[in-house]
Amino acid sequence: MHVLICGGGVIGASIAYFLSRRGVKATVLESTGLACAASGKSGGFLARDWCDGSPLGPLARRSFALHAELAEQIGEDWGYRRLDTYGGYCGFPHGGAPHELAWLSSDVAVSQALGSREDTAQVHPGQFTAAMMRGAQAQRAELRIGRVTGIRQHAGQAVGVEIDGEPLDGDSIVIAMGPWSVLAALWLPLPAIFGLKGHSLVFDTGEAVPPEAVFLEYREEGGSVLSPELFPRSDGTTYVCAISSEEPLPLDPAAVMPQPGAIERLEAMCAALSPALGSAPILARQACFRPVTADGLPLIGRVPGVANAYVATGHSVWGILNAPATGEAIAELIVDGATRSVDLLSFDPARLPRLDPARTAARVAAAARPEGRAVLCPGQFAAASLSCVFVSKSLASCRSSSCSDGWPAVRLTMRPRLTAGRAQICSVQRMTFLYSCTLRNSAPPYELNFTNPPYQGQIAMSAMV
Repeated sequence: MHVLICGGGVIGASIAYFLSRRGVKATVLESTGLACAASGKSGGFLARDWCDGSPLGPLARRSFALHAELAEQIGEDWGYRRLDTYGGYCGFPHGGAPHELAWLSSDVAVSQALGSREDTAQVHPGQFTAAMMRGAQAQRAELRIGRVTGIRQHAGQAVGVEIDGEPLDGDSIVIAMGPWSVLAALWLPLPAIFGLKGHSLVFDTGEAVPPEAVFLEYREEGGSVLSPELFPRSDGTTYVCAISSEEPLPLDPAAVMPQPGAIERLEAMCAALSPALGSAPILARQACFRPVTADGLPLIGRVPGVANAYVATGHSVWGILNAPATGEAIAELIVDGATRSVDLLSFDPARLPRLDPARTAARVAAAARPEGRAVLCPGQFAAASLSCVFVSKSLASCRSSSCSDGWPAVRLTMRPRLTAGRAQICSVQRMTFLYSCTLRNSAPPYELNFTNPPYQGQIAMSAMV
């Protein structure tokens, strides 16, 4: 058996690794470079139980355990370690906080412990992806650089791909191209995949910062609220991300660039948050797109209507965490015909409507023109009455409200984007955690169902703001 995996990110490398462990030959097809997008530019934060209570819970728990196992089984160092995790805020009035982290500014109030070394950990995502690929290559897998331009089909089944215009035969095909998986909707009946852009900095902090992950809400002098995540790494660097935005997705992952002004805002914020960051050299100023779906859950499973075709994408902020369990499950599905490790029913690609390939083709054609660069804008192909919505947890409302029910009050600052059916699809301009939300009904009161650990629940709204 020969499996062709389209996409050289952490998902594709993990699938190749687990297939190779089963004795299956896997070839990873990558257009730009291994871990060239979000798999190399994300934070690499891992949490065991932050997805509990959602369909992602079992997948996340299995994958968290696999991360620990892989760190012991594979003789390479990709920065895996357990660490403590905290939450707090800066730029809001406070009279002290229960926790104090010496490497943060005195203006930062560390208000809660979110995780411990029992249930939170980290990896260097690019190094982890590369190690998984090398582990697969040690067992006959291959990495081939080239652009997939089509899926070859015969009698209702996938039989290979076109790579740089040349045919390549395969017994099974897996689409794992992150947000660029939307291009596969030209060839296969797949739902929409969107890209959410995030910006980050990598500092050379040496030994100045201990293994303490921090999630903050930071108010800038002008009043805007950012939601930085700070991840010190075992190699002496510290990764900081914030400022998510909805922007067109370039056809070429190498063309992804930071939004004008975003990096400068990040640098000013980091200087205010920590003297250690303010004085440290900056090693990387970068941006990437994370793949998201219309209902916030990944697509993992068989492509409906096409035998021997599979998809694994749309993992949003949990791509690095859930890559091992996704790779293991796809390998089981291909080799055994069913999964044993996790139940993939909630991630079945058939649960969402197919993206119109004609509209995708039009966007790609526009992107191929000299003046055009975008594949699609987020929300362009949203399904009727269903959308991906991003929500901000306001610390101001959290601090003034009771949190005894397990999740804080949530303040929504929304702006209409478009109409799907009769339901308005909106995006939220400020966010602390990325909530996966769906707008269920088309008339007031609007109800938002959201899930992103450690908070989950429902919000009823009488009108859009």
